[in-house]
Amino acid sequence: MDSRQHDSLTIEQFTRQALPFARLPGHSTSMDVLVEMASPNVSMEMLDVACGPGLVACHFASKVRHVTGIDLTPEMLRQARDLQTTRGIENAEWIEGYADRLPFDEASFDLVVTRYSMHHFQNPDAVLREMVRVCKPGGRVLVADVSLPQEHVEHYDELERYRDPSHVHALSRGEFADALVSSGLQSLRFAEYKVDLAVEEQLAASVPVKGGADRIRAILRDDVERNQCGVAAYYDGEVLRYAIPIVVGVGTVADPSGQ
Repeated sequence: MDSRQHDSLTIEQFTRQALPFARLPGHSTSMDVLVEMASPNVSMEMLDVACGPGLVACHFASKVRHVTGIDLTPEMLRQARDLQTTRGIENAEWIEGYADRLPFDEASFDLVVTRYSMHHFQNPDAVLREMVRVCKPGGRVLVADVSLPQEHVEHYDELERYRDPSHVHALSRGEFADALVSSGLQSLRFAEYKVDLAVEEQLAASVPVKGGADRIRAILRDDVERNQCGVAAYYDGEVLRYAIPIVVGVGTVADPSGQ
């Protein structure tokens, strides 16, 4: 699939998912981990890349001077503006654009973050390079996304493509770390958490491929004891649930002057 086809598929998927995505409880959890890792302060200009419905940007708005969210899907940005209005946030703005060619000058932001997006990018390294480019020397870049041990990645990718065909690839733990190291970020730190979801709740907020919902149910039922997918599927009473492992990585942009 070429990049234009993939962009169109992503916009189609997230236009349809925008409202349920914004309301899915799992997408509003673990913000404290991001805040702790990012160490924002009220003097910072922040950029949220692939901001979706603005959940991260709006959470950080009270902790920075100004936050900009950028996303490819207009409907996601509409949800972000609605959330901004609901919360009475005045120091946020929203821009439609591409993550791998950010429409900002070099060194425009003190803090650049992206959450739950890397697995949608055909070239995540290019996105990360752009995030570093627009971040000021001494500023911080943070990435939070699903990441699994290598032996689980192929199975997880298969499962996720049934749920969302715009999914490209979940980075393994090694790939995740290598991407941040290769970007030139310094003083890297990592943290982990899990997003625990009811399968039916997640499916209701998604647009699976034809027959995909039944395939997901079958795979996860079979995976309760095996855990091939790396998501620790389990039953809570009669409710089938699973826990998506998230890795958070943050690093500092090097100062070319060496100071």
